[in-house]
Amino acid sequence: MPTPVTFDPVIGREFVRYAHLVANRGYIHNTLGNIVMRAPHPDYAHGIAYTKHAEISLEEMSERNIVITDVSSPKILWGERMTSVGHNLSREILRLRPDINATIHVHDDAVLSLYSSRAPPEFRVLSLDPPFVLGKPVHFVPAHVDVEADVSSVKDFVHDTNSVILVGHGLTTFGRNISEAYHRLNTLTAEVRRVLAAEQHAAVTGTRPAYRSQHEIEEMYRFAERIIYPTRPDQVMGEAAE
Repeated sequence: MPTPVTFDPVIGREFVRYAHLVANRGYIHNTLGNIVMRAPHPDYAHGIAYTKHAEISLEEMSERNIVITDVSSPKILWGERMTSVGHNLSREILRLRPDINATIHVHDDAVLSLYSSRAPPEFRVLSLDPPFVLGKPVHFVPAHVDVEADVSSVKDFVHDTNSVILVGHGLTTFGRNISEAYHRLNTLTAEVRRVLAAEQHAAVTGTRPAYRSQHEIEEMYRFAERIIYPTRPDQVMGEAAE
């Protein structure tokens, strides 16, 4: 007999908590932007996905605005309202990355400003923490590629990153849980703001920002896990299923 898909109020409360944390950070301006949280289910190989339905913002939502979908398809398994097209990208990330259980997608002002100014599509680092928190390099999707409508290219980059900047659109961060995805979001956007400020100050004073070298950044990526989560057990959904 199939196991019914039911709403877990613990996941619902956690979802709304982070929805409001994201909104309070100033990332949300309208109904666009979303969170996805994966939960295991015996009848769905990739689990099920809790997310916000379309036409309401993360800032305004409550548990009543959560729907549950399949991960492998957009099929609604619990609830009635449809999701936005952006849910396709999050589902594909979860489908291809069994170690990932949460995504956050927002349209951040600083990120949109920097990379819409025709700055090179590279994540430059001034401070110590971003490589440790992000764990992997940031991936850039060009402005002319709609990776939400057509997710076929996600397989080409998703295993090598934990954060994706959609140039001229927004960014998506992901993690083993919602907390990790949230910390990566805050870390990436904070560093972009630092870069903008450093470049402005340097232009005024005639100096150059002291960016960290590529070798130093790569070394930080190598040691990210033991620095940020030195005592964390490696308990993720994908590994538990193996």
